[in-house]
Amino acid sequence: QVQLVESGGGLVQAGGSLRLSCAASGSISSVAAMGWYRQAPGKQRDLVATITSGGSTNYADSVKGRFTISRDNAKNTVYLQMNSLKPEDTAVYYCYARVRVKGSYAYTDYWGQGTQVTVSS
Repeated sequence: QVQLVESGGGLVQAGGSLRLSCAASGSISSVAAMGWYRQAPGKQRDLVATITSGGSTNYADSVKGRFTISRDNAKNTVYLQMNSLKPEDTAVYYCYARVRVKGSYAYTDYWGQGTQVTVSS
């Protein structure tokens, strides 16, 4: 019913920048929170940043001051601008959206397929 499609990952040198995008589509009535998580090899999936429909944001301490999350509510799209990238930022980045589908009263979390970000030293 709902699909999340990510784009923008890739290989970048330390100190460089990347911008991730994630668009939600399908039978959507409303989208509450959207955000990004990441998972490095052998590690758990950790929160990177979230943003509410009203624009309130939350960041992991490790990315504060370097990453900026934003969203376009009209397009159901969330972005992650990543600056001053470090090798430890290397991971698969997953977007998520808390969505109320048409005809439902409840919100459900949906996930993207993940996009690889690799930062070389």
